[in-house]
Amino acid sequence: MQKKFGYLGGCLVLIIAIIVGVGLRQRSAHQVTPATAHRPVTQTSHVKTTHVATTKPWIKLKRPLQLPILMYHSISSGNNLRVPKQQFVQELTYLKQHHYRTLTAAEAIRALKTNTIPQKKVIWLTLDDAYKDNTKIMATLKKDHFHATINVITGFTHKTNHLSLAQLKQMKATGLVDFGSHTVHHLDLNALTTAQQRTEIINSKSWLDQHLHQTTTLLCYPAGRANAATHKLAKQAGYQLALTTQEGLASLHEGRYNLSRLRVTPGISTATFATLINVHHS
Repeated sequence: MQKKFGYLGGCLVLIIAIIVGVGLRQRSAHQVTPATAHRPVTQTSHVKTTHVATTKPWIKLKRPLQLPILMYHSISSGNNLRVPKQQFVQELTYLKQHHYRTLTAAEAIRALKTNTIPQKKVIWLTLDDAYKDNTKIMATLKKDHFHATINVITGFTHKTNHLSLAQLKQMKATGLVDFGSHTVHHLDLNALTTAQQRTEIINSKSWLDQHLHQTTTLLCYPAGRANAATHKLAKQAGYQLALTTQEGLASLHEGRYNLSRLRVTPGISTATFATLINVHHS
């Protein structure tokens, strides 16, 4: 009897061992994918190659940079400060077709201070006063991969014909626009006392810095006028450049706080526009 039970016990142990063995083999088979079950795994089988974009070095110029800074105001019709949208689009189309790159304010500062440019043809596109109709340029900027700088009168953002703070934030979020100061009340700085100038220059910068979460580096003078005291105050306030309405190409020999621009007037032909911006870097 004992031999019989011993024999049965031995068979039972053998059966359990077989079942456990089969289960372990099935589990291993589920853990190995068909792709790896029949060939050895190498370190490069599933490694993705990451391509890191490299930034081209800026071009060091042999002569002092002469930077064309375009000056627009309203994108509409009616007076000498208003350029119709159709003309604006045609002018940007010309820039695109002739391989210009538009600079940001930060890039313009770098270009002028270091006498370098990111490519042979560059231009800085600026619009003064921050009119509400400046929203019309956004589609063209996006299509052509261009950038613009809008100079804001911070005390006018509540006016119906000027960009509101909400609109400024929306435009900034696109990455296609940055913002400079055009003072608080757009007063002729030449006619103000030093204390009044300081208030206009500092308070506008503080407003932009706070509400747009930026460090404002650009000042644009109302009516394009300033004096020696204005230049000193602009530097003390932390601005890196300041723009006038003096006609011409901007260069550092003018002084960082006295830069010329090219006024774009309504009704000019594309050929006239081409002549206006024509400058060759070497």
